[in-house]
Amino acid sequence: MIRVAIAGTGSIAAACHMPALAAERHRAQVVAAVDVDSVRVKAFCGEHGIPQAYTDLGEMLARERPDLVHICTPPHAHARQVVDCLKAGAWVWCEKPPCLSLAEHDRITAAESGTFAAVVFQHRFGSGARHLRRLLETGELGRPMVALCVTAWYRDHSYYSAPWRGRWDTEGGGPTMGHGIHQMDLMLSMFGDWEEIRAMARRVDRSIETEDVSVASVRFANGAMGSVLNSVLSPREESYLRFDFARATVELRHLYGYHNDDWTCSRPDLWQPPDDVPSSHAAQLSALLDSFERGERPALSGKDSRTTLEFVTGLYAAAFTGRPVRRSDLTMDHPFYHRLDGGTAL
Repeated sequence: MIRVAIAGTGSIAAACHMPALAAERHRAQVVAAVDVDSVRVKAFCGEHGIPQAYTDLGEMLARERPDLVHICTPPHAHARQVVDCLKAGAWVWCEKPPCLSLAEHDRITAAESGTFAAVVFQHRFGSGARHLRRLLETGELGRPMVALCVTAWYRDHSYYSAPWRGRWDTEGGGPTMGHGIHQMDLMLSMFGDWEEIRAMARRVDRSIETEDVSVASVRFANGAMGSVLNSVLSPREESYLRFDFARATVELRHLYGYHNDDWTCSRPDLWQPPDDVPSSHAAQLSALLDSFERGERPALSGKDSRTTLEFVTGLYAAAFTGRPVRRSDLTMDHPFYHRLDGGTAL
């Protein structure tokens, strides 16, 4: 059995991680949970039948020696906790965003030594996305031309009452970092590397430090063009992706997760996924545990997960400087490499 621990026992752990682990009970056992709130972690363990509750991550790692740790804490804690788990000999599955900067991400990757840190980007693992990737690999759709990537969500003022939300030093960014990152990751997984981005980001309404809306135009390395919107001000919520290829248009409309029925293709003869697997934590966890059992680097770890954070960094850099940003610009001496607001105020 793969020994699993949960770090952070808030809503995402209960709603997404525990159901995903329940589906893998034949090969994964949750042995402990950690939270700084002793009352909450004890209640969580009681509800889910977890034998050990801790308030200190280091103590849990030393006593339980888990094989895999799910990081479900606020973003500002991710980098330190992921590195601690890796050094203790555990694999890690970390909620998005993986960390607050490319600098932190590179420290995480440097700490990998036979252990790996993967990021929760579950939209890549639904059957619709897998089928689209197969069509791209066979060349049946033709080359990528145009992408539209929309995360139009709604978060009211009370959402930002949590002290870590809406702040650069604790959340890392606004909807570009914390909400639209899922759709942008799926777009990048289909259209590949980007070369140049131009963007705007601003605080339109919410009383926060970060942006509440961003828009961007992107040029991909393969010559395709893309348009991106990230918002938490949209009462009719929608996640929308449109991919125009030389021989077909593929669209996805959903909100927080999709099934096959949420996809459409202008070539129905091509759109016949063999199964219907929703884009869920369960789908990605299954693939992660497969990698663990084989001792292979899992998807969405190392350079694979860095690609999406790099895109977010480029978007913020373009928005704050008012200039186009090329992917090659984001070196270690670039101010946005260390902090996603570049050390300035929005």
